[in-house]
Amino acid sequence: MSSFTVPIEVAATSEGPFIQIDAVVDTGAFYSWVPRSILEQLGVTPAEVQAFVLAEGTIVHRAIAAVVVRLGGRSRHTVCVFGDEGTEPLLGALTLDEFALGVDPVNGRLLPMPKLRMLGNRPAG
Repeated sequence: MSSFTVPIEVAATSEGPFIQIDAVVDTGAFYSWVPRSILEQLGVTPAEVQAFVLAEGTIVHRAIAAVVVRLGGRSRHTVCVFGDEGTEPLLGALTLDEFALGVDPVNGRLLPMPKLRMLGNRPAG
């Protein structure tokens, strides 16, 4: 599958300031990932440490925190991993879901998901 990047803005709070970065769209990554130095520049402090399994099976521990991501004129709070320096920012599956966006990997673009599935209150029986 091909990969592509999209411009996003990241901030510690809804009021900003925001920093624009290019993030690789990675539906295989659960959380979004931003290099630690960018998050620290924004004043984001780690909330906790989470264990992650990398693609080759290695287990690593990384700090995570809530940040604000702005994409396509909309903003959402999302969980973000404090990434290693020198790594590319990633736009993960949770953040894509929070924006109700799907991925068109062939054409390298994000697509709105107009119909979101939701379980309703159905009568028992």
